Amino acid sequence: MLYEHAGHAPRIDPTAVVSPSAVISGDVTIGPDCQILHGAVISAEGGPIHIGAHVIVMENAVLRAAASDPLTIGDHCLVGPQASISGATIGDEVFIATGVRIFNGAVIGERSEIRINGVVHLRTELPPESVVPIAWIAVGSPPQILSPDRHDEIWDVQQALDFPGYVFGLDRNTPDLMVQLTERYARHLAAHADDREVEA
Repeated sequence: MLYEHAGHAPRIDPTAVVSPSAVISGDVTIGPDCQILHGAVISAEGGPIHIGAHVIVMENAVLRAAASDPLTIGDHCLVGPQASISGATIGDEVFIATGVRIFNGAVIGERSEIRINGVVHLRTELPPESVVPIAWIAVGSPPQILSPDRHDEIWDVQQALDFPGYVFGLDRNTPDLMVQLTERYARHLAAHADDREVEA
């Protein structure tokens, strides 16, 4: 299903194949010979999404962009089932495995591999040909790639990256942080009430 959002309708190359159960919303460009499989959601939330040529987005993957963080995926990439990518820049020939999470402002260099359930945190930059092992976490710039049992080390870097400030414009120390965050974000998302379905 294709939706116009905030005055922008998806643009899909005629050689791309989009499953009828995929949802593509807003300022999204999908290049030639892409395959968008069942249940994938590609949603431009105020910023554009550009998907290059020969990209495969597998079942139930979620790709999002924000006004502050567009999403760009280069050519010949594979995005695995149930992966989630928000507002990142992905180089050419990148393998993103099942269950991977990539956060706003991340940059993934060409020919990198993010393996099953790997995480690339906010504003983390991976050089070309990087590997994030199964379930490991890449954090910071220059990046540290750490196993999940090293939470304190991950948090030391992640805290300074300031997720609530960078993504939501809120100070982490705000006493009612989640109240402000959810109310502000809900107001932003309410713009989908005006979306309209468009023809493929």
